[in-house]
Amino acid sequence: MISKSLEEYLKTMYILKQQNGNIRVTDIANKMNCTKASVNKAINNLKDNNLVNYESYGKIELTTEGENLSKKILEAYDIVYIFLREVLNLSDDDAKSEAESIKGAIQDTTINKLAKYVHKELGLSSLDCDYDINKEKCRSCARRTASKKL
Repeated sequence: MISKSLEEYLKTMYILKQQNGNIRVTDIANKMNCTKASVNKAINNLKDNNLVNYESYGKIELTTEGENLSKKILEAYDIVYIFLREVLNLSDDDAKSEAESIKGAIQDTTINKLAKYVHKELGLSSLDCDYDINKEKCRSCARRTASKKL
């Protein structure tokens, strides 16, 4: 288990990879508004947890485990954001800010229940497949069902 701050670095790296095709220390520092030294320390901690591959001044790559955890972190944020925006009708800015705070404070079991509730309320799917944020199969099933109904 990694800290919430390391989760943020991991999430940022995944987003940068999706946007730019590569991950650079400078880009992470700029996006997170922190120093390159902080980024290097985080990268080394993530490397120690087998979530990234990195050699000094080399290419930063997410491991399969790192990429999967990044997706899970983003999905948890999305679930909380959708609940706040669509169910509680918070403004977009408030929902984004609150989702970031809440996501880091709740357990996976709570996220699972919130996901089921959000999908039910928005009519996306029933998630009768025993949805679990830790299982890729369930996430794929939920997305596939949601996209068919949209």
